[in-house]
Amino acid sequence: MEEAIIADQLTFAYDQLTAVDHVDFKVKEGEILSFLGPNGAGKTTTVKMLTGQLRPKEGKAVLLGMDVVQETERVQAQIGVCFEDPNLYEQMSAEENLNLFAKLFGVKDFDAAALLVRVGLDGRGKDRVETYSKGLKQRLMVARSLVNRPRILFLDEPTEGLDPVSSETIRNVILEERERGATVFLTTHDMVEADKLSDRVAFIDHGEIVALDTPHNLKQLYGKRAIKAEVARADGRLEIKEIILDNPETAEAIQELFTQEQVVTIHSEEATLEDIFIRITGRGLAG
Repeated sequence: MEEAIIADQLTFAYDQLTAVDHVDFKVKEGEILSFLGPNGAGKTTTVKMLTGQLRPKEGKAVLLGMDVVQETERVQAQIGVCFEDPNLYEQMSAEENLNLFAKLFGVKDFDAAALLVRVGLDGRGKDRVETYSKGLKQRLMVARSLVNRPRILFLDEPTEGLDPVSSETIRNVILEERERGATVFLTTHDMVEADKLSDRVAFIDHGEIVALDTPHNLKQLYGKRAIKAEVARADGRLEIKEIILDNPETAEAIQELFTQEQVVTIHSEEATLEDIFIRITGRGLAG
């Protein structure tokens, strides 16, 4: 499997502030990579360099074998981009927005209505975008990023602030695109979303990648597995007891729990990506 994205020592600074600091990573064709980090960590700046909107101060980005700076137009013809802030033509309808971009990309026999169905906007294609809610606009933004059937899809916080239905619709589209063979580069500070969708995740903090692996491997390396039990006390109060798994004393502790305590509920628990990010960086993803 070939690399769809190669970031080689990518660096960018705003005046004296280094936003992205010599970042290295590769993304294979058909892979979903999530960039996890708090606001200001360098996620969006990285996307802008990868998509040719910012020129790196140092290093280079190679997409589909093409240098982004040297072959910007060729690269942009093969990618789809959806940023968090809507930049739609509000006075036009949804179909008109999509048809315009299809013409710009030179897409023939384009079916705007079918694409709107995919993102859950069937029946709203003739409506002006100014009448749309934030969730509907975000769905349309995702649809627009798919107009040219991109080989690489960049989604910057695609479900930020959306209702559960809109979020689930967009997540399903992301999985469908991977099934089609597209590479997906997702930036988010929603660790639950990243855990659900990603083949691998990269933690970025203060412009540097501090960890990059599969969610499973990161949990095994940095997390802890535990059992949490809710037990009833003699006075009727409930107390939470935690037993760490994979310790030599685990089996004995579980046996004591059931023989000596009145267990009300019990469930297993593993570290979340949020837990792991805090352990590595000392701060939360929303910070």
